[in-house]
Amino acid sequence: MNVHEYQAKELMKKFNISVLQGRVATTAEEAHGAAQKLGGKLWVVKAQIHAGGRGKGGGVKVATSLDEVKSHAEKILGKNLVTHQTGPEGKLVRKVFVEEGCDIDQEYYLGIVLDRASGKLTFIASSEGGVEIEKVAQESPEKIIKAQIDPSVGYSSYITRKLCYGIGLTGDAIKKADPFFRGLYNLYTSLDCTAAEINPLVMTKTGELIALDAKLNFDDNALFRHSEIRALRDIHEESEKEIEAEEFGLSYISLDGNIGCLVNGAGLAMGTMDIIKLYGGAPANFLDVGGGATKEAVKKAFSIILTDKNVKAILVNIFGGIMKCDIIAEGIVDAVRELSLEVPLVVRLEGTNVTLGKKILNESKLKIIAANDLKDAAQKVVAQVC
Repeated sequence: MNVHEYQAKELMKKFNISVLQGRVATTAEEAHGAAQKLGGKLWVVKAQIHAGGRGKGGGVKVATSLDEVKSHAEKILGKNLVTHQTGPEGKLVRKVFVEEGCDIDQEYYLGIVLDRASGKLTFIASSEGGVEIEKVAQESPEKIIKAQIDPSVGYSSYITRKLCYGIGLTGDAIKKADPFFRGLYNLYTSLDCTAAEINPLVMTKTGELIALDAKLNFDDNALFRHSEIRALRDIHEESEKEIEAEEFGLSYISLDGNIGCLVNGAGLAMGTMDIIKLYGGAPANFLDVGGGATKEAVKKAFSIILTDKNVKAILVNIFGGIMKCDIIAEGIVDAVRELSLEVPLVVRLEGTNVTLGKKILNESKLKIIAANDLKDAAQKVVAQVC
């Protein structure tokens, strides 16, 4: 689950991470009033959407007067903001965050992710703040500093020193960085984050470290422990299809390909998408129906896939365990009949009750292309769209 910048900064405050004062507004008049209450002579008006690259898309503007704050808010609110993370369709801006300005001396990057190769939380820092960290890693990898945290030890001042020396912070700056970096680590672990990013982290001309931007992602599977995080969910930032799928216990993510995928198990779904790409196709979605889906859930999965007008063929890849192949087969037959399926359908079944499942499909007399294994399924479905 993602949250907006202003929400992330409120959480950071609780962990003693320094941020600037700001207020949220949904109208230009509210933005004007927010700047007035903040005081000062410099403000930044920021679009609040769940995507990076807002500045390049015109969603971050500096204002030197209250009238300019209002003018910027009028132009940003209601805008369909397009960034490299939104895709060409963009995202509608419903809120802006009006934040006080500051005198920046230097910009840095700071983030925490889980390094799955080592199984350890890893700090990533760079002296190149304010730009995409992926670009820095590609063009100037020597400017990326990493520090892994041993779970048996936890955070230590050694981590602070390694990061600071790597990005060029010395002296009193290291003393100020220690509680700041430690606070980000505590936030990450306490709130079950999957990623925490500050870009840019700035050093002001008065020597203060401040999180100028903030992005937090949370583990959906741990949200039952964090009602305060669940309350921050903004469904306007989520796909209607993804929300509908969630109501039926389905995990759905829309992609930009033309082959719909219906699979049970996240790992198998990832493998299915990979092999489709391997044979020259492009998946239109990630859809995991889970280990115990009902016929109704399977039918709903089909209907959600078919709402994507780009889908030209569908691949069903099921490994029956708790979910029996005959139940899946019945759901497929019902869905094809009820939805009057017009695109080619390739089905690969394996596992519990597979013989019965294949019999149900064969006796349905429907135009279903059977596959012997995953390789065969991928080749057949790609052939349907090429």
